[in-house]
Amino acid sequence: MRRSLWRSTWVKLLALVVAVVVFVLMYETQTFDSREAPLSAQDAVAEPGEQLSFRATAYCKGTTTASGVQVRSGIVAADPELLPVGSVISLVAGDDRYDGVYTVLDTGPRVQGRLLDLYIWSCFEALRFGRRAVQVTVLRLGWDPKASAPGLADRLFKEREAAQAAPPEAPAPAEGPIETGEPVEDPPVDVAADADPASTPTTPGTPD
Repeated sequence: MRRSLWRSTWVKLLALVVAVVVFVLMYETQTFDSREAPLSAQDAVAEPGEQLSFRATAYCKGTTTASGVQVRSGIVAADPELLPVGSVISLVAGDDRYDGVYTVLDTGPRVQGRLLDLYIWSCFEALRFGRRAVQVTVLRLGWDPKASAPGLADRLFKEREAAQAAPPEAPAPAEGPIETGEPVEDPPVDVAADADPASTPTTPGTPD
């Protein structure tokens, strides 16, 4: 009785293990693994000024990025085959807290294709960020400043040229007389008006 019960238990355990192994193998075979999948035609290297749709997640762990700089806000991890390290992007996530300009300074084995991973200091906030659709505009591709979006580069150059070409402000006029270098003559003095009547001599025979 005990022997048959023991054998039945082992048969059930063996059947369970076999079922689990078969399920895992089928899952691995049918699941699309983005880490090993090649980039499709639409996931070719982006162009400066191009607008693309991405999926974004957030991470909070780590101290140093793949580029060697310390992690901080404004850093994003991306697929280097699509957005090389050093790229600058403008991201619209539909939330003012996350909309803005980011620099691609990190990579990751799971960040492949059109997927971005934003660094957020708070792990609770990174968890709340979840996975969402975002719109990306490529402002610069890699470290090369020549690979910048024409609109951004033109605007920056025009602003700098306008600042250099602006005429200097004229100095405010100084208060007081203007010095011309020529001698200034004193106005004539009316001696009669300034004379003291008491000190003026009287002519004899003339009534006071």
